Amino acid sequence: MDVSTPVSVFSAFSIIMIVVYGLFILLGIYALYLFIKLMIRGIAALDIYLDEKRNRML
Repeated sequence: MDVSTPVSVFSAFSIIMIVVYGLFILLGIYALYLFIKLMIRGIAALDIYLDEKRNRML
């Protein structure tokens, strides 16, 4: 009689939660990447705006 080890519901749940946590970590890293790109563009736009204001006053 061959008895295989049963997979409990809690171990399957923990595996699913590890995958979900991993996906949230990757999503957070991607959101941080997009935020940094947005801030770089914002700083460049602010530099252009300030340069235009300074040159217009002269």
